[in-house]
Amino acid sequence: MGPDEESWRDRRTAAAEEHAATLARRRAAEEAQARQQLDAFVQTARDRGLQTAALRARAFSGRSTYRTGLTGWYLKRNGSLGVDTDGRFYVLSTPTSLRSRLSGAVVEPSDPPLIVGVGGRDGESMPLADLLALRLDAGDDWPPAR
Repeated sequence: MGPDEESWRDRRTAAAEEHAATLARRRAAEEAQARQQLDAFVQTARDRGLQTAALRARAFSGRSTYRTGLTGWYLKRNGSLGVDTDGRFYVLSTPTSLRSRLSGAVVEPSDPPLIVGVGGRDGESMPLADLLALRLDAGDDWPPAR
């Protein structure tokens, strides 16, 4: 391998690393902005006296729901997304499990997106800010997950 090939490979490696770093910075900035929106949502929901609910996770099969030990607000009417009282964002789905049926499911918080549902079916994505505004506008007229 000649010096030109090594130089080219080094430049490509450096460009790829810079691209990855740029994407990571952008993702971190978007996540921070989404967390601010969730914090504002929680504060507004408390100020308005929106009732919290015991959040349940739906099994991937869609047939069952499981207790999670989380309290907060569902963000979508189908119960697939939620935010707890500390402002953490959750995708409320879990594998089917006898253990979860008996003792509840463990659902970890997710990094909140600025656009919810990206990569889903057409018409299912929307800005997080719009979703939060819809939820606040609905008040307590928001069906719990089944």
